[in-house]
Amino acid sequence: MGNQVEEFNAYRQKMNDKIMDADNLVLKRLFNLDSNTYADGALSAKTKEMLGLVASMVLRCDDCVKYHLGKCHELGVSTPEMFEIFAVANIVGGTIVIPHTRRAVEYWEELQLN
Repeated sequence: MGNQVEEFNAYRQKMNDKIMDADNLVLKRLFNLDSNTYADGALSAKTKEMLGLVASMVLRCDDCVKYHLGKCHELGVSTPEMFEIFAVANIVGGTIVIPHTRRAVEYWEELQLN
């Protein structure tokens, strides 16, 4: 896996552990709700992750984009599907999303290396 991917995952895990160690009930419930939202239901987990990726790109949250790219990779999203996701995000979000698309393509390429 590329260094960017490893660094992101390690930092995310480290900080999530610290947040959970604080034992704050509201934060634990929020994290649980987030996890359960992306589970299979009427929509597949794969579809939900693709939706999450579009929303993250439109909202311009690079950490969220990386997270959803990783989940999409785990769930078998293909590169042609990914570029359609990028297209939807750019249509919905406008040209301000283009820099995030560049970084997303770079991260997607690193994910493909493993």
